[in-house]
Amino acid sequence: MRVLVVQNYANTGLGQVGVALAEAGASIDLLRADLGEAIPDGPGGHDGLVVLGGGQNALADKESPWLPQLCVLMRAFGDSGRSVLGICLGSQLLARAYGGQNIIGGATEFGWHEVELTPEGAEDPVLAPLPPSFRSFQWHDDTFVLPRGASRLAGSLAVHNQAFRVGRAAYGFQFHFEADRPLVAEWSDLFADWLAERQPGWSERHPAEAARFGGEADAAGLAIARGWVGTIGG
Repeated sequence: MRVLVVQNYANTGLGQVGVALAEAGASIDLLRADLGEAIPDGPGGHDGLVVLGGGQNALADKESPWLPQLCVLMRAFGDSGRSVLGICLGSQLLARAYGGQNIIGGATEFGWHEVELTPEGAEDPVLAPLPPSFRSFQWHDDTFVLPRGASRLAGSLAVHNQAFRVGRAAYGFQFHFEADRPLVAEWSDLFADWLAERQPGWSERHPAEAARFGGEADAAGLAIARGWVGTIGG
């Protein structure tokens, strides 16, 4: 099993997706698009594709000129039946790749928030093991309208489209299910200045919220990661 991982921003990581890939014995090829590494035209010898998040929006082609080619690659994987995973920005790019509308701004969420499965999500092979509602870490400002034909798998009161699937196994997750408590703590340190400005009081709230919600979120996130990895090669 060989998986291509595209990183769009410094200091992002696979988190629990990396755990699930390691459990499955996957070989990972990391592509640093944010450092100028070229996006390939197609899947090549890869069985799956992971596209991580980032601080830019999904239409920021001027600042991140690789985004259009990344959308082409995501669609090439999906159309070939290979597994695709887009997280946060990656989910927004997956929606763009399949003709969905990106909505920039007006959908800010930060911290551990509740996500609810739709009836389709409750029957989806990746999400079926989860409870009907669960907490997961959120960090985004944007959202999207689903592409035509996509299956809406999860939502929330704040953001209607939290997870979706296109075709067999092209999945987009707006929420950061990959971000377990250690990764959230790492982000909180690395982006402390930004958070102090945009999320006042987070450094004080973080320990209590991690203790209250982190265990539930970590368990749900690892279940999702394992479920998605289980689609590779299916």
